Amino acid sequence: CGKSTLLNTIAGLETITSGEIRIDGRDISGLHPSKRDIAMVFQSYALYPNMTVSGNIAFGMEIRGVPKEERAKAIKQVSDMLQIGHLLDRKPSQLSGGQRQRVAMGRALVRNPQVFLFDEPLSNLDAKLRVDMRTEIKRLHQRMGTTFVYVTHDQIEAMTLATKIAVLKDGVLQQFGTPAEIYNSPANLFVADFMGSPAMNLLNATVENGAAGLAVSLERPNGAPLRLPVVSGNHGLSAYAGKPVIFGIRPEALTDPDGADRKARSLTEDDCLIEVVEPAGSDTFAVTKLGGKSVVARLRADAGIAPGQNTRLAFNLDKAVFFDPETQARIS
Repeated sequence: CGKSTLLNTIAGLETITSGEIRIDGRDISGLHPSKRDIAMVFQSYALYPNMTVSGNIAFGMEIRGVPKEERAKAIKQVSDMLQIGHLLDRKPSQLSGGQRQRVAMGRALVRNPQVFLFDEPLSNLDAKLRVDMRTEIKRLHQRMGTTFVYVTHDQIEAMTLATKIAVLKDGVLQQFGTPAEIYNSPANLFVADFMGSPAMNLLNATVENGAAGLAVSLERPNGAPLRLPVVSGNHGLSAYAGKPVIFGIRPEALTDPDGADRKARSLTEDDCLIEVVEPAGSDTFAVTKLGGKSVVARLRADAGIAPGQNTRLAFNLDKAVFFDPETQARIS
């Protein structure tokens, strides 16, 4: 989708065809990569196998002619920060995957650049180690206060690490915002479907405008359609009266009545036939069918439901979003 290409243009490894790349207000588009004051951490650790950890971290500084005393001080500072001081005399072959990634990060950190570029640095690690390293990178960013540009295909990584997220599709920017903005107010169907686990429920619905105000109608397998009133602040939806829309609601906004947010302005309850129940420890996920599609609800762990039951569910419509079926853009 263009993530790594974008990173390479910032680093100067690929030439941009138009526009500018600015760091702290300075146009660096025409500068050689070595002059951009950038450090990069790759998916592959790219460590020199014949060098020790200390040698790998120091190598770039040696090339740049950094005095020995300064090199030793920088290695000590970075190795303490990354908790790899006890590994300095080891070779890469003697390290675990997580330790190698820390060494690769250490090699970038000693440069103390204006910007760090991370190209899917955790994708070679197992699931548990990825979680641990996410925490380390987050802590590092908070400690240093330097700009990190971090490429990942993992939306959970993006949500947990970022202060701002840029969502790309086929090289085109879909949305740029904080994790909360991306999650709660997705710009289009692609962003809504991509961000979140489980994904947002996206259902075919019809807008109605009656005496009681705006509502959306969802088909059910058996019985009358489900009618859900819409929060009055959604003015853009009135133009779709009598027309189809895509109704989006997150699993956590569709729950059992006891677990619902009673402070919500628009909370509607109705009975739904449960098809599948998925216990997940702290939560229970239940699957029903609305708008011709399977819908996931996130219930309390002790909700006590079973497949085949008609169960009361609460819809928090404060959290609902609506999309145009043709343009796929959010209706605001």
